[in-house]
Amino acid sequence: MRPPFPPPPERSAELRDRFAAEARSERPDLSLLCLLIGASGDATLDDTGIDAAQIELDRLAGLLPYRPGGPRAWAGALRDLLGERCGFHGTPGDYRRLESSLLHDVLQRRRGLPILLSVVWLEVARRAGAPVYGVALPGHFVVGFGPAEDQVLADPFDGGRVLTGPDAELLVVGSTGTPLDPSMLEPARPLEVVLRILNNIRAWAAARPERSDVSLWALELSLLLPAHPARLRYERALLLVQRGEFLAGAAELDAYADLVAAVDEGAAEKVRGEARVARAKLN
Repeated sequence: MRPPFPPPPERSAELRDRFAAEARSERPDLSLLCLLIGASGDATLDDTGIDAAQIELDRLAGLLPYRPGGPRAWAGALRDLLGERCGFHGTPGDYRRLESSLLHDVLQRRRGLPILLSVVWLEVARRAGAPVYGVALPGHFVVGFGPAEDQVLADPFDGGRVLTGPDAELLVVGSTGTPLDPSMLEPARPLEVVLRILNNIRAWAAARPERSDVSLWALELSLLLPAHPARLRYERALLLVQRGEFLAGAAELDAYADLVAAVDEGAAEKVRGEARVARAKLN
């Protein structure tokens, strides 16, 4: 089994507590939440490493020109610095690596998934005072600059290439087969970005059953977010059963059934049946 590996239980519990507190704060810190995700999945990332990653984001922000101009000038300045001078970009092979979803590793390798490279762009630009935000296009996260009427989009996965309207349309059509809807261009909130990152990690692990440890910590962090899909509790229960933790999984299934019963008693009874099957596996 290839690394990275989650830290020991005591460290994992500490990181979950910090993640939950930050996610519930008045203004959640996107870079810190991403680094706590990284520490939860990579035991080699300690508090010193988290601090070093934040310092690197500060350093990169200090290399940007002072107030270069409007949205297009900001997009160009980020492209010149991060895409060209520093070499941040993505490749198809990055989709096969768990590290491509861990911010500290993306900062070191300067490679990653579109959403993690966008986090680098966002955090560097924000520190420099840019009017920047994430744009969660279906299947391909990008970065936006400026107000809606003067919006400029850049694709960090492509080295920060500034997108035209047709470029964005092609990205959406290529991912979903449907046209670009204006609502897709709205700024993504930090916790929405975090949940999407955790969903990517879960998707990576789902294709690798031997890495159910990764699925578990990603699910546990997702459940700590103030707003998360209720079905994640069901997925965690099934994962516990899959990992041989039958009693814990059955208890989770019963708890989820109690939630579902308020709207769909038939579905709730089906889940209770799955809990009984899980307990029977102990015999």
